[in-house]
Amino acid sequence: MQREQQQQMKSFASGAPSLTPECRNHCALESKPIHWRCAVPSPSSFLEPQVQAIRWGVDQINLTWQSKLVLLVVVPFAGTGLVLQTHWWATQAPPVAIWTVGLSLLLALVVLKLRAATPAGAATGALITASLMFSSVTFPYEPWHTALPPVLAVSLLAWFATRLGRRKKEQLGTAEKRHGRSAAQVAANLGVAALASLELVQTWLTDKPWFSRGSLAPNFIFAMGLAALAEAAADTVSSEIGQVLGGRPRMITTLRSVDPGTDGGISLAGTLAGAVAAGVVAGIGTWALRGSFALFWISCASGVFGLLFDSLLGATLERRGWLNNDGVNFVSTGSAAVFALGFIVVAPHRWLG
Repeated sequence: MQREQQQQMKSFASGAPSLTPECRNHCALESKPIHWRCAVPSPSSFLEPQVQAIRWGVDQINLTWQSKLVLLVVVPFAGTGLVLQTHWWATQAPPVAIWTVGLSLLLALVVLKLRAATPAGAATGALITASLMFSSVTFPYEPWHTALPPVLAVSLLAWFATRLGRRKKEQLGTAEKRHGRSAAQVAANLGVAALASLELVQTWLTDKPWFSRGSLAPNFIFAMGLAALAEAAADTVSSEIGQVLGGRPRMITTLRSVDPGTDGGISLAGTLAGAVAAGVVAGIGTWALRGSFALFWISCASGVFGLLFDSLLGATLERRGWLNNDGVNFVSTGSAAVFALGFIVVAPHRWLG
């Protein structure tokens, strides 16, 4: 009896299944392979998911500096631009300053009421929204013909997608925290749009020969920002809808089946939902900014490109512990903005008419 106990302890330590004496004799007499009912699962089979989750959590903690870096890049630049623009518009066109600041603060209060973000996250969102609204002012001035509608579209799509099928996501362990998004998450998703739309960046672009083609400049000056917003919506909707309706996802690099929530995993339903979300944001933004159809499809295509690039980053750099989620989101929205700019630069003139 003592020898059998020692043998079982060795099998547990080695990770191999242990057998009861009755099962071992039965399988030997019947000359059959060990039946799964006879095997006592080793502790390692139960602990493996928990070990992987702990390792992922440790990696994310070790990479929190990236979230802080995103905040350091976005908030000071967007905040400085906001202060300067608020002062200028307050002296030159007070209604613009009043509408912009007032609507941005109202949006922050609504976000807090819905628990879609933390207080710091709501404040960061208000700062970015105001910066985008100031950067997209046209005359005759109307608040709904600024960047406010596409920002609202991103926020509403994200809020709806994160709450759809929440019970299933909680069972999978992939549900977003109930207190909402942090300041770093908001900056990672919306920060590139704000930076690309700053007056300094817009001035630099319009001085370049490839943006000095008459009517093209005002039509496409916000293409980078709109593409970044389209990607932010596409990424969130794709991930959240894919977990509920997409079934078992596949790794984008190998097409092998993986567990829901795995970095780099994609599904057909999730990808299609993300593409639709990018189209919705691009369409609303094109209407709000009085853009052409070319602005719509460039922004939409760039958003889908960023969505796929996000999955590629998740399958490579994030899985290796080189980037955290905020870093991936910031880089992928940046890739959408760069893709839009690159297309405008190299595309024939007739494609942009």
